[in-house]
Amino acid sequence: MRLITLLIVLIPSFSMAQTICTTESRECLDSALAALSHIEIGQKSMNDLTVEIGPWFLNTPYVEKTLELEGDEKLVVNLTGLDCTTYLETVIVLARLAKMGHYTFEDYEKELEFLRYRDGIRDGYPSRLHYFSDWIYDNEQKGVLSDITKEIGGEVYVNNPSFMSENPKYYPQLSNADFVDQIKLSEAEIKGRTYYYIPKKAVKIHEDRIKSGDLIAITISMDNLDISHVGFAIEQNGRIHLLHASTTSKKVVISMKPLSEYLMSNKSQSGIMVCRLKTPE
Repeated sequence: MRLITLLIVLIPSFSMAQTICTTESRECLDSALAALSHIEIGQKSMNDLTVEIGPWFLNTPYVEKTLELEGDEKLVVNLTGLDCTTYLETVIVLARLAKMGHYTFEDYEKELEFLRYRDGIRDGYPSRLHYFSDWIYDNEQKGVLSDITKEIGGEVYVNNPSFMSENPKYYPQLSNADFVDQIKLSEAEIKGRTYYYIPKKAVKIHEDRIKSGDLIAITISMDNLDISHVGFAIEQNGRIHLLHASTTSKKVVISMKPLSEYLMSNKSQSGIMVCRLKTPE
């Protein structure tokens, strides 16, 4: 596990829960929150806001497993090292706060926990939405987004994730047998739902129905995993590209290739799910 010196901040308003945030990340977040307060919201949609906020983090280093800390599950706030999911969450939370007119660190914590955990409640390691298809479903139930994959041309996606419960050795927290059982229950719930995806060969055909700022979840050809990568759709020269924390570039970038070509160049990527953010109530 990557070792990082972390500043622990106790937040009494959240049932004595712990939030983990380095001084550097706190400074970065404070700057982002200050910048939010100067955005002219007007009639901007959530898509408009993600397209405006997302590029603030271009060239931020790609760092994986920043959430995998020892001990009780903690709310990790890290804006200085992002993986594809934490980048997505960071931008969505900031966009939601901008729309609500909320600009404090405590506001950010509350929205991040709401987004990252099942039913918006952090209750141990299994409550984190580990599988991104589960993340999509849960946040659709919470009114954060709409999964529009079916309506823009998607077809049924066979979704039977079991990688975590089958490979607990890769997850230190799953040395706890009770956690493995809870993960199995989550996997069974995912399997019982109906999901849709657009096969990568059809993405170009339906590209004109994808908007800048939409969430893109890239499905994988492995039978026991659901999503391999996530990012935002962003239009460049009339084509949809991917704004994402790239494992290849090791930083947040806009893909050089249009999304459809990006997918075709990766054998393990099978297609996409597409979601659109809703305005927070």
